[in-house]
Amino acid sequence: MSVGLLIISHDGIGPAILGTATFMFDGCSLQTRLLAASRDCDPDELIADASEQIAALDEGDGVLILTDLYGSTPSNVAKKLSSKSRVRTVTGMNLSMLMRVFNYPQLDLEQLAEKAVSGGRNGIVLIEND
Repeated sequence: MSVGLLIISHDGIGPAILGTATFMFDGCSLQTRLLAASRDCDPDELIADASEQIAALDEGDGVLILTDLYGSTPSNVAKKLSSKSRVRTVTGMNLSMLMRVFNYPQLDLEQLAEKAVSGGRNGIVLIEND
C-alpha cells in the first residue's frame, strides 16, 4: 500500500503540472487523481466529488491533497476534507513539489506532506545576475 495523491486545482493547472511531472518520471509513482475547479463550480459538489476521489485513493495509508492557491476554492474544499484522519493538504503546488512527492512514494502520509512542502520551498530560487 501507499499514500494516494489527489490534486485539486483551478482548470488547467493540475493537468499541466501533473502531465509535466509524469513525462519527466515516465509515469506516476503514486496512485493519483485530478479534480478541477471551474470558475462556476459549486463548492458543495466539489466537496462531494473530492470525497469520492479520496475514498477511491485511500488504500489504508491516507491521501495527500495538493492544491494550487491557498484561500481559493480548491484549498477551501481540501481544508474541509482535511478533518478526516488520513488526509493531509499542502497548498501552493508547483512542479518542484510534485516531483519531490513522486521521488518519495514509500513515505508515510506525514513524511510525504513534509517532502511536498520542502520540495515546493526549495524549488523557489532567486537567480542572481552575474
